[in-house]
Amino acid sequence: MLNNKNILITGGTGSFGKMFTKMILERYPKVKRLVIYSRDELKQFEMAQNFPVERFPQVRFFIGDVRDGARFKRACEGIDVIIHAAALKQVPTAEYNPDECIKTNIGGAQNVIDAALSMDVKIVVALSTDKAAAPINLYGATKLVSDKLFIAANNIKGFRDLRFSVVRYGNVMGSRGSVIPFFMKKREEGTIPITHKDMTRFNISLEEGVEMVLWAIEHAIGSEIFVPKIPSYTIETVAKAIAPGCKVEYVGIRPGEKLHEEMITESDSYNTIEFDRYYAILPTDVDKQKYLNHYDAKEVQQGFKYNSGKNTEWETIESMREKIKKYVTPDFKPL
Repeated sequence: MLNNKNILITGGTGSFGKMFTKMILERYPKVKRLVIYSRDELKQFEMAQNFPVERFPQVRFFIGDVRDGARFKRACEGIDVIIHAAALKQVPTAEYNPDECIKTNIGGAQNVIDAALSMDVKIVVALSTDKAAAPINLYGATKLVSDKLFIAANNIKGFRDLRFSVVRYGNVMGSRGSVIPFFMKKREEGTIPITHKDMTRFNISLEEGVEMVLWAIEHAIGSEIFVPKIPSYTIETVAKAIAPGCKVEYVGIRPGEKLHEEMITESDSYNTIEFDRYYAILPTDVDKQKYLNHYDAKEVQQGFKYNSGKNTEWETIESMREKIKKYVTPDFKPL
């Protein structure tokens, strides 16, 4: 599928970008070019140690910011597929620095779209977040706007052989700034801070996130927001899986946080279809039957919503431990 293709990933030195690069090189060793586009030269230098040019000449590192439309357009020369993973995503940081978050998450998204339309790109897949569904914080609001921009871009592609789609999923196990590495660090202090005993989140591994993007590259028609069927966990379950012997301290919900996350709202249900491992939220102005046929899908019931607190699939303490050992750190032991 991706052999002999030119691929660019924005935010390519992040947790997702590194896993995406690893899996692409393993599965598609004949990929023509894989461009890591990001703004941090140190992270690029460190990532290059894991993908040395002597072994992986197809991997290229391109310094740039998605805010810089001209620079990004230059990076897209000859590119077939763009994966847009760059974002400012820390909720408290976005609340304190709203303008910076808007410039990257919304302005950067529009720059990706403009470059794709100008440079004969064939496929664009943008990464979203559960926080974009009925957002209550600035980060979620900017990602909702970003999602809308990418979906609407299908309306202005004209006769180009180009499709834009979005993948939306929940908390990624072990990613930078996520709860698992935070709890593993805090357990050394003997106390685990928990925001609320009933707080829940969706759970997905980096590998599963990459698999979903690869699936979208191969199967998407364009204009879909894909949502995976994944388990939920309570924050207490994660704490007990990592540090059952530690004291728990309830510290309260932070500004901009929800008790439960949603990936599909009740209002989305009128335009949502379900198939196999995924849901797809469609725009109101597309031929829904075409998508139902393409994915061998069915419509969800009106009023359906996909909420981490009312999920039908749940992680247990034991399953969390197994997944932490499998996906985050092989030598993990509960403390």
